Amino acid sequence: MKTVYLDNAATTQIDAEVIATMQKSMAENYGNPSSTHQFGRKAKSAVETARKNIANFFNVTAQEIIFTSSGTEADNLILNNAVLNLGVQRIITSKIEHHAVLHTCNYLQETYNIGLDFVEVDESGAIALNHLENLLKNSEQKTLVSLMMINNEIGNLLSLEKVSKLCKQHTALFHSDTVQAIGHYNINLQDIALDFMVASAHKFHGPKGVGFAFFRKGFGILPMLHGGDQERGARSSTENVHAILGMEKALEIATINLQTDKNYIENLKKYFIAELKKISNKLQFNGLSSNLDRSSCTILNIRFPIKNQMLLFSLDMAGIAVSGGSACQSGSNKGSHVLSEILFDGEEDKTSIRFSFSKFTTKEDLDYTILKLKELLS
Repeated sequence: MKTVYLDNAATTQIDAEVIATMQKSMAENYGNPSSTHQFGRKAKSAVETARKNIANFFNVTAQEIIFTSSGTEADNLILNNAVLNLGVQRIITSKIEHHAVLHTCNYLQETYNIGLDFVEVDESGAIALNHLENLLKNSEQKTLVSLMMINNEIGNLLSLEKVSKLCKQHTALFHSDTVQAIGHYNINLQDIALDFMVASAHKFHGPKGVGFAFFRKGFGILPMLHGGDQERGARSSTENVHAILGMEKALEIATINLQTDKNYIENLKKYFIAELKKISNKLQFNGLSSNLDRSSCTILNIRFPIKNQMLLFSLDMAGIAVSGGSACQSGSNKGSHVLSEILFDGEEDKTSIRFSFSKFTTKEDLDYTILKLKELLS
């Protein structure tokens, strides 16, 4: 049976060069980076070289990059620091953020009684920048704005430049969950006044279990994990040397091929949209996911004109891997909090599927998927 992987927003296939880099590191870098002998120094040197190279991709300094186990941990580290270390009294976010942000904000509100405001989104999930500006104007409290660059379910693109300018005008801090963007879009942090940013290697063909947090220079970092003082005291835990080097290699490959890969994936998405429209003129696209200028090239979220709870399962049985929402919600009986926020009553009950692409996706994969969808929907 043919298999097709169209769930790249959940995780991506590890690049062969990344695997080779990690295998080499496993054989050669088995010292503990905290050890002072030559084996430890070698491992430490490899980690610090990777940190410097990763920083260079974003035009920042190595001291501004903190290695973590995931994007979720990085979000938590940043948001907790904002409140407990940097004096933030209010957070402005949206109701369609990743739960790594939403649940952490709710925890901080309940535990530390911070203010929590939600910026409005329209029926396509676009952030209402005029409402954000009003929220920033209407309080003298020290504020952090937390808005993701690419929504992981509907693919909407946020202009970091516009939001950062608003935040700067009103002396607010700006954090963005950029997990779905890094490796696919260029982010120059000298041009964008972004204070905090996060990455997860497995979203751009690197290994799982490693990511990083960017803290703009000048912010002290209060650790959530204690016991070893690694990462200059910001995160205690022996560094995952092999995964860090794998992330560095994955980011290097992604950066070198960024525009070529982006053009290739955009063409695939454009082709898939055209073929889907041939199946039924009643198909609809959630959020801005069908707008090639305002959504990520990697994500397309489709709402079918029926309610078919078995469609995901049927596609899986046909060898096609897709998602009904974010992968982090799989196993939960709850529907998508993103779609619940932007769809009208009656539309939310219809079956929605997220298809997400990568440089390894082929036109043949999409043709096979279209064929199976026609069979299942006939």
